[in-house]
Amino acid sequence: MTTRLARRLRAQVRRCCQDERGSVTAELVLAVPALLLLILLIAQFAIWAHATHIAQAAASQALSAARVQGASSAAGHAEAAAVLAQLGAGPLKNPHATVNRGPEQSTVEITGEAAPVVPFLTLPVRGRAVGPSERFVVPGRGNG
Repeated sequence: MTTRLARRLRAQVRRCCQDERGSVTAELVLAVPALLLLILLIAQFAIWAHATHIAQAAASQALSAARVQGASSAAGHAEAAAVLAQLGAGPLKNPHATVNRGPEQSTVEITGEAAPVVPFLTLPVRGRAVGPSERFVVPGRGNG
């Protein structure tokens, strides 16, 4: 009687250890959220890259407007605002343009944040353009 009971107990333990019912559910509970987070991160970085390109395009356009002879920082700032209004409404949030036009060099910097896809993840965006300011130089007098 005891050997039969021992055999039955061993058979139940063996069946219990080999039983894999429900293991797929447990794997899916762990794998699906990780996969969804990975997809959201890929989308977030794609939006960040697009926002960076918009900021760089706005900085280049603003530099073109600010560096011409007779222009001012206000002209560059107005051009940056116009380009950001056209392109940056979606992926670029809180854009801010800084335009400096000096006698030798003009600088434009566009900063902001990428539109969030993943909660609590804010990625900074920066576009910068630098170039010489155009000015009239009398021939034979040099740069002075």
